[in-house]
Amino acid sequence: MDQIYDVLIIGGGQAGIPLAGALAKAGKRVALAERKDLGGSCVNFGCTPTKAAIASARVAYLARRAAEYGIAVDNVRVDFPRVLQRARDIAIASRDSLGGSFQENGNPALLRGHARFVGKDGGNFKLDVGGQEVLAREVVLDSGTRSVRPPIEHLADIDFIHSENWLDHPELPQHLVVVGGGYIGLEMGQFYRRMGSEVTIVQQDSQIAGHEDKDVADSLQKILEGEGIRFRLRAKAKSVRRLPSGLAFTITDDRGEEEMQASHLFVAVGRQPNTDDLGLDTVGLQPADKGIIEVDQRLHSKVPGIWAVGDIRGGPMFTHTSWDDYRIVVSQMVGDGSRTMDRVVPYAVFTDPQLGRVGMTENDARLQGRKVKIGRFEMKANGKAKELGETQGFIKVVVDADSRKLLGAAVLAEEAAELVHLYVELMNADAPYTVMERAIHIHPTLAEAAQSAVSGL
Repeated sequence: MDQIYDVLIIGGGQAGIPLAGALAKAGKRVALAERKDLGGSCVNFGCTPTKAAIASARVAYLARRAAEYGIAVDNVRVDFPRVLQRARDIAIASRDSLGGSFQENGNPALLRGHARFVGKDGGNFKLDVGGQEVLAREVVLDSGTRSVRPPIEHLADIDFIHSENWLDHPELPQHLVVVGGGYIGLEMGQFYRRMGSEVTIVQQDSQIAGHEDKDVADSLQKILEGEGIRFRLRAKAKSVRRLPSGLAFTITDDRGEEEMQASHLFVAVGRQPNTDDLGLDTVGLQPADKGIIEVDQRLHSKVPGIWAVGDIRGGPMFTHTSWDDYRIVVSQMVGDGSRTMDRVVPYAVFTDPQLGRVGMTENDARLQGRKVKIGRFEMKANGKAKELGETQGFIKVVVDADSRKLLGAAVLAEEAAELVHLYVELMNADAPYTVMERAIHIHPTLAEAAQSAVSGL
């Protein structure tokens, strides 16, 4: 007899798991289908292990700088396999903890296997989950994304590194070429550089971190160059081939073609939704451009009864937005329906120093024809930054000149991912920047810099 659920969730990511628990608690019969590992990209190869590895890289970086602080640390040595094992262990522990959310034959139920639609049965959706047929009145898609494979000739013949498999490459590259100057490429490029690799980042656009203002991107690039990372901007990796001692890349730019040799390749040119093998056509749902599932502000798809959450629904692809998606669906399914995608979404790039961001860039605001004021504060003028020996970077705020409301902020600084939340809360409160300007901040703190950036606007 077919299993019938009120809600079937496809994918055990940062939206799917808490959503399953919340809906079951509200009295719905729920199942979650996962074909591989619980936790999604964040737990298994993204946020959790990458930030653990970046932490190891920072320890090595500080050890090499120890003399600046009057400390003698000799013969700093990186044990790269142990660095990866530490990151892997933390990821595994996080993943294992998620299994406790489910019980055999319980509610919510965990169904192991790839899930895909096979049509409808009356008012229910019919799906195949690892060979088992199930029925569900509603389905929530949380199938996540995978790394884009760019059109580099002979790439399929190379055992290249990407965001899903980097933990499985225990050999420290001698010279790593990173194709892609976005957030993943920058974070991982700095990680490998601090581990001891030579690193060259090849970026097709005219600047790294293409969503940021040019002054922010240029400053971050200069910081990374200071650590020895090389950049090839306005360049494209055309082809790659094996050599007895490594790899050879053909790079094209305005000057023509050039061959570059390296030991390893890391591809980081974007993410592609996992929507091409869900059988969506059997229920009349067609993905939009690049496989995105179009949704409204309440995360409904164009087919009644099918929802999309997480990276596949378009818009910001972050763990925290996926988690908030679960709160939206709970509000819509079993709550008062008030929660929607009308939200302030911050994010961070976990380079060192970090880049914390929220809202519009200056370029965004000016393209919209807004009258703005720009506040800027250099971290080298902040007392705590000087005491920490972390004076690189600056804070930039974009303010509506008429309402005095904050439109956006970029924090390129030590602990920027934490500092940017001061601006996030100001924007969520819809308060003018003068609220922060008039506040008293503890001295000495980095938070004083956030206040200094809005003072005197």
